[in-house]
Amino acid sequence: MAETGEPTVEAVEALVCAATPQFAFQIRARVRDLVRDLPDDHPVRRYGEEQMELLARLGFASSKAAEGPVEPASRPG
Repeated sequence: MAETGEPTVEAVEALVCAATPQFAFQIRARVRDLVRDLPDDHPVRRYGEEQMELLARLGFASSKAAEGPVEPASRPG
């Protein structure tokens, strides 16, 4: 399904809402593609960038990144 019109906060939330560590980086890439053409000061772009930071943290965590610290790179697994 092709995206029409300007991206919305709801579109970003729809991508991010059920993110798991296993798919965090794939979802992050989709959010990046969604907001990439918006101006730097656009509220949806800023929200998308905040969510991309959370997804990056989630990708390295063993549970929801919002619930705790970033896992150290030295941790096995």
